[in-house]
Amino acid sequence: MADRATKIAMDGYVGTAPTRAFEANDFGLYNMTGNVWEWCQDRFTTLLSPRATVNPVGPLNGKKRVVKGGSYLCHESYCMRYRNSSRQALSPDSKADNVGFRIAGKHLVNTR
Repeated sequence: MADRATKIAMDGYVGTAPTRAFEANDFGLYNMTGNVWEWCQDRFTTLLSPRATVNPVGPLNGKKRVVKGGSYLCHESYCMRYRNSSRQALSPDSKADNVGFRIAGKHLVNTR
């Protein structure tokens, strides 16, 4: 078990890393994979939808919601989840140290 804790802390952090601890990706976004699973508004389904695929929101009903991106608890030996497209279903009343959310908005440039 000590081996697992050592591997988790290889990035210098035990648990989550601060937002700007690592470089941003090509889109200027930080920690898109591997820090915490991120809650999405979408309801979860394993079925493909015939509806439009631009910003799909999942099925119209169902209780579970999508979380994406993997977390610091994932490791290649038992969890291949370090991808933006990785997703799983969680009940909305679920909580854990490795599940969070991302606040996103349009960045306004000061033109003065």
